[in-house]
Amino acid sequence: MIYIKNSTEIEKMYKSGQIVARMHEELRNIIKPGIKTSEINQFCENFIREQGAIPSQIGYQGFPYATCTSVNDVICHGFPSDEVLKEGDLITVDTVVEYDGFMGDSAWSYSVGEISDNVKKLMETTKECLYLGIKEAVIGNRLGDIGAVIQEHAEKNGFSVVREFTGHGIGRTMHEDPMVPHYGKKGRGQRLQEGMVITIEPMINIGDWKSKIDNDGWTARTKDKSISCQYEHTLAITKDGPRILTLQKGEEPFI
Repeated sequence: MIYIKNSTEIEKMYKSGQIVARMHEELRNIIKPGIKTSEINQFCENFIREQGAIPSQIGYQGFPYATCTSVNDVICHGFPSDEVLKEGDLITVDTVVEYDGFMGDSAWSYSVGEISDNVKKLMETTKECLYLGIKEAVIGNRLGDIGAVIQEHAEKNGFSVVREFTGHGIGRTMHEDPMVPHYGKKGRGQRLQEGMVITIEPMINIGDWKSKIDNDGWTARTKDKSISCQYEHTLAITKDGPRILTLQKGEEPFI
């Protein structure tokens, strides 16, 4: 069942989304060679709680941390640990915040020091995939329009799109209908309606799109050990076009 949000509910989701956005803005300054992923997680949990919000991922289906910290070949759901980030790494930090009963969800990828040209291209392409998908998130379009434009742009640049993990609806709970694939065909799938709130969160790989799960039951990696990148926004479908609820300061999406 798809839950349509009214303007009051969307404003509440904007408030939770902006807590996530401010957190990511702060992470720009602390992610550097030598920091542990557990230290990043602790910073994020402290930041969220200081805003009077709840780090919703803790305890979600048994997940024990406030964030997912996914490094290099980890696609998503990586566990924070004593792993020390080194020059040239790529890390994605993903978190969900609950504030006043509503959720905000955003993942962002960060380069650690200087990175290779190929990883730079991966990051740029993945962010472009996110914005191209958001541009399609208008009343009357279909979910396939979002997935098709993301897949086309990623593959045109020599990368692949993860199939096993998707975007989703969001509201009072972390995951709602519909699923939002980042691949597909135009004109297919659920039609978008005013008041829907979804995440678009393409996971793009340098190598093949297939994944495997670690023994912890959560951490998803590329099967071929290639590097993966992800950017995610929460957005509302409005009569004026897509409204990004997790937009960061200084971010300039080309929509």
